[in-house]
Amino acid sequence: MDASLSLLFTTLSTALQFYLVLLIIRILLSWFPNVNWYNPPFSILSQLTDPYLNLFRAIIPPLGGLDFSPMLAIFLLNPVLSTLLNTVSRQVAYGSYGF
Repeated sequence: MDASLSLLFTTLSTALQFYLVLLIIRILLSWFPNVNWYNPPFSILSQLTDPYLNLFRAIIPPLGGLDFSPMLAIFLLNPVLSTLLNTVSRQVAYGSYGF
């Protein structure tokens, strides 16, 4: 049981790191105005990342043409969730569940 939970949290942590890379690619591509977001590779990337980014765009609107919401999105995704998942996976590995 402990090994399967540890594997689950390790998989979630890896998926979050992969999603972080997708977010960074999405943000870097937004600097190029000629990217057509309706073409298949870009539309898939947009469909995967925009719902998460839109949560933060509602909190921090663009200021002076610059969108600062991705910084908040990355800050929340990378250190906070990764730390949380790593802590939980260590607790599962050592058997101290806390509930």
